[in-house]
Amino acid sequence: MTYQPYHIDGSDRPSRWLVTCDHATNAVPSFVNGGDLGLAAEDMARHIAYDVGALGLARALGKALDGPVISADFSRLVIDPNRGEDDPTLVMKLYDGTVIPANRHLDTTDRDMRLNTLYRPYHSALARLAARRADTIILSVHSFTRQFRGRPERPWHVGVLYATDTRLARPLLVRLRQESDLCVGDNEPYTGHLPGDAIARHALAYQRPNTLIEVRNDLISNDSDQIAWARRLAPLLEEAAQAAGV
Repeated sequence: MTYQPYHIDGSDRPSRWLVTCDHATNAVPSFVNGGDLGLAAEDMARHIAYDVGALGLARALGKALDGPVISADFSRLVIDPNRGEDDPTLVMKLYDGTVIPANRHLDTTDRDMRLNTLYRPYHSALARLAARRADTIILSVHSFTRQFRGRPERPWHVGVLYATDTRLARPLLVRLRQESDLCVGDNEPYTGHLPGDAIARHALAYQRPNTLIEVRNDLISNDSDQIAWARRLAPLLEEAAQAAGV
C-alpha cells in the first residue's frame, strides 16, 4: 500500500470552512531513517514533534462547522508543512533544547525525498480542498506548550494568529475577549506570518479569509476537552465570519 502523508475527514461536508492541522501527529514514516529520528520516546511525545491535542480539536471543529479537515500524517521534525520550502527551519536540527540526530547531517537528496513524498503531496491535497468552493474560509488549528525550557510560562489560553489579512482574525479576537475566563493572545505566542507557510500558500495567495488558532496544549490533552473547546470555538468562529462580512 502506498504511503499517504495526509488524512482527510469529511471530504463531502458542504460548508465553506476548511480546517487544517499541519502538525497533527508525531509519526515518522519507515522510509525516513528507518522510522526513527534518533530521539527518545519522551521527546517524540513532546510539543517539539507535533501539536499535542490539535488533531482531535481540528476534527471536532470540522464536525461542528460541517467542513472537511485535512491533517498531515508526519512529524513536524521530519519536515514542517507550515514552513516555506526555502525556510531554514523546514527541517529542524535543534528544537527547545533537543538535538534531532537524524536531521543533523541531512543532505540535499534526503531533504528532497521528504519534500516529494510528504510535504508536497500534503500541500497538493490541501490546495485541491481549498479550491472546492470559491468562498472557502481556511481555519488552521495548532496548539502550543505552556512553557519552553528555561523560559517564562505563557499566560494565554488561546491565541489568534494572522498575517496581512485580518478580516476574520480581528472580529474573532474581539469575540474571544468577551469570554471573561480566557486570556487571549493577539499574534501570540507566535507571529502569524512566515513567508511561504501554509496560510500564505493557500489563503493569502488567493485572498481567502483565514485565521490560525493556537490553543494551549494542556487544555486539550484529551478527547473530552478537545470536543468541549470545539463546541465553544465553533459558534464564535461563525459569529466572527458574519461580523467580518466574509
